[in-house]
Amino acid sequence: MRGRLLMVATRALAAYCDEVAAALRNLHPDVEDLRGELSVAAFADGEMEVELGTSVRGRDVFLFAGSARNSLGLSAPECKLETYHAVDALRRAQAGRISLFEPYCGPGRSDRPTRRNSVGLWMHLKTLVELGVDHYLTFQLHSEKSGTFIDPVRCAVDDLPAHVLLKAHLCETAIGTVERLRSEVRQHWVFCSVDAGGEGLAKRFAASFGTRIVIGHKQRDYSAPDTVESITLLESAPIEGTVVWVVDDMISTAGSVYPLVRELARRGPAEINIAAVHPVFSPPALERLGELCDRGLVKTILATDTVPCTDEIRRRIPCLCVVPSVRYAAEVVHRLNAEQPLSSLLAPFDAQKYLEDRSEPSRPRGQRTW
Repeated sequence: MRGRLLMVATRALAAYCDEVAAALRNLHPDVEDLRGELSVAAFADGEMEVELGTSVRGRDVFLFAGSARNSLGLSAPECKLETYHAVDALRRAQAGRISLFEPYCGPGRSDRPTRRNSVGLWMHLKTLVELGVDHYLTFQLHSEKSGTFIDPVRCAVDDLPAHVLLKAHLCETAIGTVERLRSEVRQHWVFCSVDAGGEGLAKRFAASFGTRIVIGHKQRDYSAPDTVESITLLESAPIEGTVVWVVDDMISTAGSVYPLVRELARRGPAEINIAAVHPVFSPPALERLGELCDRGLVKTILATDTVPCTDEIRRRIPCLCVVPSVRYAAEVVHRLNAEQPLSSLLAPFDAQKYLEDRSEPSRPRGQRTW
């Protein structure tokens, strides 16, 4: 054990942290005294302080924080500043170890030092490490190179593959049996990337289910962020009559997926679906995705809860299905605190093995429990 476990959260992630704590108690009823308290004091000039309401001396602390959309309406800059203050408060209170868990790393999109620009992810991670974070955890960074922004000698990094949650959900709700996987999915499903950069993710989905892939080629308008000029398909599999799953790590403005779905629809697929880990849904994503649902161009939009989806979002995107990640997060927290390996959680997902294990009366030791 690394020490007595304690979980705290900034205001934006308080509800998510509560759910993780509840899941951890269900998995391990003997775990007690999990949740600590943080409070924010605001000065008249807009400055802030974060204060601990719980002793953290020598404890193994997991701080849940993030700068994405939240139910309190807090802005991204305010959320990041609160995170930095919280880390500083934990370090000054002599926490034994500080692990920062950001379900969605908002600054991860600013990861390209190719122009005369700041690099938001580098600034964010460097600040966290300098303040004293010992371990950084997140779900599905925007690019694989992003994990190299932290010196592993100073801070451990785990980029958790949350796309396995989407794959498990597909197995449980859309496939169900090994026979259907073999006879229908492998014959009639294809996975499609939104651009050449997402080819690796599409290939991992295809490898998990034993299907073929289609690659989308995106031409951006680099004069403005989140702007796409055109989408073309680099086909490696026929689309007509197939069930297409467009996969990506996130949906921001839907500027990529919107024209891609319209182009795919012209090719005569049986149905089109979307699976993305992070439902960022920046304007005008709700309008675009709602239109795709209302026109019947998309049957299902699958995403996780790394960014909260309000009732209003669910109303405007009626085909949205949200897959919870809290049990996965709880298992990660438990294993790290108990100094157990994460290897079984990080291993490539095999749909056939997953379905075979589900049909067994007992789950093999070490298998994913979420």
